[in-house]
Amino acid sequence: MATGTTPCVTPATASTVRAPRSITIGLSEILNFVYDSFCSNKMQFTLTALAMAVGTASVILVATIGLTGKQYILRQLQSIGTNMISAEYQGGSNRIDSTPDPMTIEDVRAVREQVSSVVAASPTVALVDRISIGGGKQSDILVLGVDPEYTRVRNLKLLAGRFFDTEDSSGHNKVGVITERMALKLYGSSTPAIGQIIKLSGGLPFTVIGVFKESVDTFGQSEIQEDTMLIPYTVSRFFTPTNAVYEIYFSAATPQDVVPATEAIKRVLQSRHRAESVYNVQNLTQLLSVAGKIADALTVILMLVAFVTLLVSGIGIMNIMLATVTSRIREIGIRKAIGATNREIRFQFLAEAIVISVTGGIAGIIAGLAIPYSVRFFTDFRLPISGLSAIIAIVVSSIVGMIFGTVPATRASQLDPVESLRYE
Repeated sequence: MATGTTPCVTPATASTVRAPRSITIGLSEILNFVYDSFCSNKMQFTLTALAMAVGTASVILVATIGLTGKQYILRQLQSIGTNMISAEYQGGSNRIDSTPDPMTIEDVRAVREQVSSVVAASPTVALVDRISIGGGKQSDILVLGVDPEYTRVRNLKLLAGRFFDTEDSSGHNKVGVITERMALKLYGSSTPAIGQIIKLSGGLPFTVIGVFKESVDTFGQSEIQEDTMLIPYTVSRFFTPTNAVYEIYFSAATPQDVVPATEAIKRVLQSRHRAESVYNVQNLTQLLSVAGKIADALTVILMLVAFVTLLVSGIGIMNIMLATVTSRIREIGIRKAIGATNREIRFQFLAEAIVISVTGGIAGIIAGLAIPYSVRFFTDFRLPISGLSAIIAIVVSSIVGMIFGTVPATRASQLDPVESLRYE
């Protein structure tokens, strides 16, 4: 006889009925029964395993999407400023004593000297002015007096020209850097803006030397508005009657230095002013933490939705197994007649349900991991991949198969052998 692969045989034939050699069925015998059952119900078993694969892949892809969204949100927040810390004067805690006690440029120098982890700092002075935009029309703009280090603290992107440096600041040069929106409004694009003259109130001319934008759009919710011009802090003092500074920005050396530097800056400021003066020193750490928790919560919610898909697949397994029990009643009667116990029958059908769910789960894991790995291989995007989600998916798919396979297995084990042998 020619050798070859053993053809699938229906479980109703005598060759598929195997008398148990012991009280407990061996693993190889269980697998043989599962194989025979698969050969008899290829289409149903394949579709059921496919449904389980879709559910398992959904869990992995949802975890990948959640992690990707979390990383994107955190990167966007971090782009507002590199390890940024802001200090703002909020007035006095004693309402009777209303004498203002704002910060000064000397506070900036003191912090730089006493807090070693601070690598950049800039005071800000906000001025509102009106400029001519042609045709006799005028427009309000925000003028911010800042130090050259401001671009490092706020992680600004220079689109054209240059940012003013220490020479411009110490020389009180009348130069300015404008936002991209302002350049488009006045000159049509960024490049033509370089070298243009903007006259502030009183006719004081400022030469535009650069065009910038924020690393991430804050939609006007930061100190930088759509129509903003940055000028040297030393020049901005010509427009103010006092040396008061109401907001200072600092940059820590590393993310680990942000929290201790925040506390140190607050101590330095408080020690240089009256005890009743209130200074709000804050950073993005708390905001990043809250954003991370929100992203995690959304990921959990999406994964719960994906688990519903697995439950639906489990119901499909139960329906298929119930139909299988009905079609194999005579086989069950023969097996019981030759000595198979209820426990062995129950374990056989439960094993079939678990094999279907685990097979679908493994296929789903392969599909779920193939997508992010393909994106990594063919593009420059580095999608995060959660190995934990794959473990959770295969465990859940196994549990689903076990739970929804119990009812059909129990029904099969409780069939009366005499009635089963009479079944046609």
